[in-house]
Amino acid sequence: MLLSIKYYNILRTSGIKRFFSFAASQNMSNSEGNGIVLAEVINTLEDFAPKALAESWDNTGLLVQPYTARLITKILLTNDLTEKVAQEAYNHGCEMIVSYHPPIFAPLKSVVQSSWKERIVSFLLENRISLYSPHTSWDSTQGGVNDWLASAFPYYEATPIIPGVNPNTGAGRFLKLNSNISLTEAVARVKKVTSLKHVRLALGCGKSMSDTIQTVALCAGSGGSVLKNVSNADLFLTGEMLHHDVLDAAQRGISVILTNHSDSERGFLRGFSSQLQNKLNNQIQVLVSEYDKDPLTTV
Repeated sequence: MLLSIKYYNILRTSGIKRFFSFAASQNMSNSEGNGIVLAEVINTLEDFAPKALAESWDNTGLLVQPYTARLITKILLTNDLTEKVAQEAYNHGCEMIVSYHPPIFAPLKSVVQSSWKERIVSFLLENRISLYSPHTSWDSTQGGVNDWLASAFPYYEATPIIPGVNPNTGAGRFLKLNSNISLTEAVARVKKVTSLKHVRLALGCGKSMSDTIQTVALCAGSGGSVLKNVSNADLFLTGEMLHHDVLDAAQRGISVILTNHSDSERGFLRGFSSQLQNKLNNQIQVLVSEYDKDPLTTV
């Protein structure tokens, strides 16, 4: 009797292993010949922006990985992952979402239906959609979010404000412009690159809209901690800053342009979508979310 139970358990265990192996092979075969494996997409993303470039406090990389692997044929890019964006990815048949901001930041103690972030994780797992977040690695890398924001201006030199692992990477950018431009023109250029109708402006003490600027210090997102120690810039550009940091800059004669946090980042996705698709040899389709937007509007 003991021998029979032993062999029964062996057979049962091996049967379970065969079942999961068979299920995985069947699910992969559904997309056979189409798309690429998840690991290849991640390698491509991290060739562009290695995880080592991210800030130590950040939560970057692969955040959600379904149990059963799928080939990737469509990726949805978004700045923020909300429930509407997750549903959008599902409706488009995307097997992967790349969300610039990590929706999982503070540790999750459960994955139930009581909070919107937990519902997103549950939804992604149920529908076998992977989630990757680059966040500050995209800020730091050359050709990333900060360099996209810097493209608003004609400059001959751009250096990280807080250097990273090499001279071309790091937090923020300090720009030396090719020629002087007025503050009026600077505002127009920022509106154009971000596709915004309105921005917020604090005039530096003693400055006017016709005054010219030669240097710009910028940081996508919430740039106060990066910009506050910069003393030799004519203009600060970021998404948001604390009131007292804006006040301090203005009193030191530095004008400040604020776009709202994610509006200083989101526009990067438009250009990066085609760049990523090309890097993956056009084997997949890379979409940009139509539902992703900054929660704040000017009314």
